[in-house]
Amino acid sequence: MNERLAVVDGVRTPFCKIGTSLASMAADELGRVAVNALLARTGFDPALIDEVIFGCVAQPVDATNVSRVIALRAGVPQAVPAMTVHRNCASGFEAVTQAYERLVADRGSAFIVGGVESMSQIPLLFKQSAANKFSRLSRAKSIFQKLGALTAFRPDDFAPRVGLLIGLTDPVCGLNMGETAEVLAREFAISREAQDAFALESHKRAIAAREKLSEEICPVYERGKAITQDNGPRENQTMEALAALRPVFDKNFGTVTAGNSSQITDGAVALLVMGERKAAELGLTPLGFLTAYAYAKRMGLGPAFAIAKAQRASGLTLEQADIVEMNEAFAAQVIAAEALMKSDDFGKSMGLDSAIGEIPGAKLNVNGGSIALGHPVGATGARMVLTALKELQRRKARRALVTLCVGGGQGAAIWLERQ
Repeated sequence: MNERLAVVDGVRTPFCKIGTSLASMAADELGRVAVNALLARTGFDPALIDEVIFGCVAQPVDATNVSRVIALRAGVPQAVPAMTVHRNCASGFEAVTQAYERLVADRGSAFIVGGVESMSQIPLLFKQSAANKFSRLSRAKSIFQKLGALTAFRPDDFAPRVGLLIGLTDPVCGLNMGETAEVLAREFAISREAQDAFALESHKRAIAAREKLSEEICPVYERGKAITQDNGPRENQTMEALAALRPVFDKNFGTVTAGNSSQITDGAVALLVMGERKAAELGLTPLGFLTAYAYAKRMGLGPAFAIAKAQRASGLTLEQADIVEMNEAFAAQVIAAEALMKSDDFGKSMGLDSAIGEIPGAKLNVNGGSIALGHPVGATGARMVLTALKELQRRKARRALVTLCVGGGQGAAIWLERQ
């Protein structure tokens, strides 16, 4: 890299399950809270920002280009442009890497980036046939035309299409994300017990890390109540409780349940990033730096493909990672990606000399992951960057590898390095 992108600091809202503490807050308001907290925490002059870039998957129709709305409502000067990016689960990553690409193209040196998602407020939709009938009704002029338009409606015209479910289904292959996890569970012979054990460990680690995670969280005030922590981790989670849950995506023969899948969640993350030289000029000490990244193919197994691609480009190997963050979209997906990374045949097919390697359990998702913390899809990538850098700082360690699978059949990997 010609110049490293410095991550100076970051902050996030609590991550809260769909329909709970943050359900009444729209995406632009969640993002505003995170950006205001970031500016307050850093004392950074927003007039020095060159652009605001946020990831968001389900952009609200009443706040299009939600990044711009967030910036203006957070007090970023009107002259500062803003852009919203969308790479499904990697949208938060995309915001970070877009800032780097602008930096090396000499199109800015200081950015606010992040991600936001209000999954609670993803709307219900009318079928297109019903919309056509509403359109005909709106154009009707006489009472007879209006009555004719009204009598064309049928009860099923008022049955809503659930936007969230539509968004989690791939329009090309026709599978929803959970069904792709079932494919991996069968392909790699991953048992229900192994998935549930992985999920239980995520909850245990997230509960144990509550105090650490609080360092990256800002309070959100909703209806006079302060929301100060993630509400997904379960202190009393057990293997017995997980085993009692029924499969969701293949009800007869499946192994993927709500308990061993990521939680559907609301939340926002904001990061202050800039060129390494800009940070030095301003006397700022970054949390760390972006040193390499890659995007690649294959749903679920995308982390393995992206890590291999990043290794070819940068020379960084798995053994050099002090910690690894792999998004827990599904327990089966993480276990499958780990298995593929241990394959010599796969490594050689990706242009490496041998397998990528094995991730030690003590290095992987040390503070829990999305099974416990939740997965607000536009924000998770940015959260993982922040969590990894904070953990490197606490351990006085050097490198973190952060990776996730991406809806639509992709994967992403980012290498981070501490000062």
